[in-house]
Amino acid sequence: MAHSVSHENSSTLTYEYEVFVSFSEDTHKSFPSHLFVALERKGIHVYKLGFIRTELIQMKAIEKSRIAVVVFSKNYGNLERSLDELVKIMECRRLFHQWVIPIFYHVSPSEVRKQKGSFAEALLNGSGDKVNSWRVALTDAANLAGVHSEQFR
Repeated sequence: MAHSVSHENSSTLTYEYEVFVSFSEDTHKSFPSHLFVALERKGIHVYKLGFIRTELIQMKAIEKSRIAVVVFSKNYGNLERSLDELVKIMECRRLFHQWVIPIFYHVSPSEVRKQKGSFAEALLNGSGDKVNSWRVALTDAANLAGVHSEQFR
């Protein structure tokens, strides 16, 4: 079911999905899979990766989602694809007022915010402008109210 919303930055934005979940491969069989099941049980339309996974398809799905859930994990920052998704998510938050919900899965918000550990390593391998946009997106997302996996122990 698509939903239309008017914004000052776009004539009409049509939501094709209610939720887009951004996660790294190290978690896809654990937390995100449980999240997908729980959301679908509640009748929430979630974007799911298909067999054809291109950057263009991912970016369009982010734009067409009302809410983005970002599951930060140890390996999230190691994948350029994940960091590029995060930049797009934060851009959609700024331009279209998309809701962004960060989940810190076995990493602390400060690790993401301050780019420590695996997040620091990932930024060392990128190029200038891209690294700066990743750094800003990581900091901004980690500053949002979210959920830390340690809250569930």
